[in-house]
Amino acid sequence: MIRHLVHLRFAKDTSEADKRAIYKDLGALSGHIDGVLDFQHRTNVSVEIPLVRGFDDMFWFDFADITVRDTYLEDSVHQAIGARIVAKLDGGADGVFVCDIEV
Repeated sequence: MIRHLVHLRFAKDTSEADKRAIYKDLGALSGHIDGVLDFQHRTNVSVEIPLVRGFDDMFWFDFADITVRDTYLEDSVHQAIGARIVAKLDGGADGVFVCDIEV
């Protein structure tokens, strides 16, 4: 299984409603792409503020395997959501950190 972790630094003017809409659309990918096992999103509650660097939000997908992860990355619906996310981030693409791990 592959866990795809995405850490986000939203721009200060990004509303909670905007975030909820993004997470709702990301969650809908579970029914759109076969092999998506789970989707979760959370708020970073770390007290190590200097190390957090504003990456206060995160989400992850669990994929059955690398093939599913690659399908997700190439999916046009995912790419459109990704573009919406980047437009809401502090620094654009510099406001995202991605990490994939084998679980």
